[in-house]
Amino acid sequence: MRRHDHRLPDVWLGTNFWSRTGGPLMWRNYSPAVVRQELRVLHDHGLTMTRSFFYWPDFQPGPERLDEEKISHFADFLEAHAELGMSTVPTFIVGHMSGENWDPEWRADRPIYSDVWMVSQQAWYVEHLTRRFADHPAIAGWLISNEIPIYGGEAPEPVVTAWARLMVQAVRAGGGHQPVSIGDGAWGLEVSGHDSGFSVRRLAELTDFVGPHVYAMETDLIRSHLKAAFICELAAVGQRPVVLEEFGLSTDFASGAKAERFYRQFLFTTLTAGATGWIAWNNTDYDDLAAQRPYSHHPFEMHFGITDSQGRPKPPLKALGEFSRVLGTMDLPRCRRADVDAAIVVPSYLSAGYPFHDETQRRLAAAHGEQAYIAAKEAGLPVGVVREEEDGGLPEGYRLYLLPSVKELAAPSWLQLADLARGGATVYVSYCAGESPGQRGPWWTSPDELFGVRNDLAYGLNDPVDDVITIRFTADLGDIRAGQTLEFTAAGNENSRAYLPVEVTDGRVVAVDRNGRPMIVVKDHGSGRAVLSTIPVEHFAARRRGANPEDTWRLYQALASLARIPRPLGVEDPLVLVDSLEREDGVVFHILVSEHPDQTRVRVSGGAALTDPDGTPVGETVLLEPYGVAVLLSGGGPEAAR
Repeated sequence: MRRHDHRLPDVWLGTNFWSRTGGPLMWRNYSPAVVRQELRVLHDHGLTMTRSFFYWPDFQPGPERLDEEKISHFADFLEAHAELGMSTVPTFIVGHMSGENWDPEWRADRPIYSDVWMVSQQAWYVEHLTRRFADHPAIAGWLISNEIPIYGGEAPEPVVTAWARLMVQAVRAGGGHQPVSIGDGAWGLEVSGHDSGFSVRRLAELTDFVGPHVYAMETDLIRSHLKAAFICELAAVGQRPVVLEEFGLSTDFASGAKAERFYRQFLFTTLTAGATGWIAWNNTDYDDLAAQRPYSHHPFEMHFGITDSQGRPKPPLKALGEFSRVLGTMDLPRCRRADVDAAIVVPSYLSAGYPFHDETQRRLAAAHGEQAYIAAKEAGLPVGVVREEEDGGLPEGYRLYLLPSVKELAAPSWLQLADLARGGATVYVSYCAGESPGQRGPWWTSPDELFGVRNDLAYGLNDPVDDVITIRFTADLGDIRAGQTLEFTAAGNENSRAYLPVEVTDGRVVAVDRNGRPMIVVKDHGSGRAVLSTIPVEHFAARRRGANPEDTWRLYQALASLARIPRPLGVEDPLVLVDSLEREDGVVFHILVSEHPDQTRVRVSGGAALTDPDGTPVGETVLLEPYGVAVLLSGGGPEAAR
């Protein structure tokens, strides 16, 4: 099945840009020479664009009035881009930046989204700025705001969507024909489980791309490296191209080598997750602005730069340059993600806003999907991320459906799972009691029909597990043989650290714990089957520090074997993640990402002749640098690769 693969006409690889002459106040301290020096460094490392900012208090000093001096500076800024063949995406409503909010003086605390006069002022501002610059060849696109939920606050979804529609219409009224999006960070319900009013799905109806802002911190290294990739999968819910509109780190929080490592991992894992643009935060450091807000009170914000305050490249820029060269080799606009036979199901409870359903459980659905995504990557199993529809219903056509640590699924979907199994699919579900004490227990339908079990729960209680659960297979499951064991470390709170006691009816027990209790049960349905894990293995890992890799990947590998899913490139190492992109001329680019802290040599298999990007044949093994990346080609020679 096809995975989401919506792309902009051009690949965006660049950086958010504030000149070192002033940060957000750069337009008051504008230096054409410094800007050109800054852009030249970016250009020489393969970056092709920037995201720029109309700092609102400066560009609209009064109602229906623009500052002509600032506009002339921005016009020169565009010319500086054009001189290098670069482009930029301007951002209109810039009231929040780097840990502080700034209002135009005339706003007087009027609501951003619902005050009619205030909305009209924003629309006037957007339209007139667009009209000034819409025909300039250096304009690549438009963004309405910068993280406006932080500045304008949250609001009901219909209000936010109506405001956004008027802003996009203002761009079009001003002659803006380039791609446009909102700039809200894509932090809405469909991605985070928190309802801010900024619905990714609803805003996609108005816009041309979705732009996640990703700065999440973690307690697990592999989870940290793959978090943005999974966010890309979730953000594609609106069927729009995904642009990593902001990402990066302050080098106050990481050494140079580890900052470079983070960038490399981030870029290549999001490439195979369907991203079509990458705009780092940000172009430079601001050591000379230590006395200026916001840097005076958020000093770490001075050091997000990919160059230092003198314009010298920092390690993240090296990773960006390397990535740029790979994208050039691939000719990314002609590539698409390889088809997959396996899907991770995201329950509709993440984003449907069902009544009397709490945010704790919504967020858990995202966390469990993320951990399943990690385990699938460790298993060498390319997956799609699909969503249950709000009225029930799952997309058909996959050989393997993974439903990780599920408490809730809509009633019609449980019935459909049995139909999918009868149609030949392998359906895997693991149970989770959830972290909320309210209505604790499985919101499931017909487990007897699907799995061949009846629950043996006592009302209002849960069934705790040991600190470490060792499951022993009493029968083969895919490529796991009878007698082999898997081990899982329990985690979670007093509600979720539990298993599902069952009485087996016509299912087959294939794995038990040390007490002989059923841990894995299989029920055959014609040519397909349903597989039940009575313990929430994904939940345990999602709630643990430094959990990955853990044995869920081995279970997923067995499920893939059971479902007869072929792997185009086999790597028998959970610390080497593999996925691929296919170009329209038949060349396949296999992306190997190492999670090993040391240099390692891995064995690869798959039948097709492999080369490196230069056309040199690759043998049975590939050498990977610590946390490094390798790109291998099949389906064409060096001429095709170029």
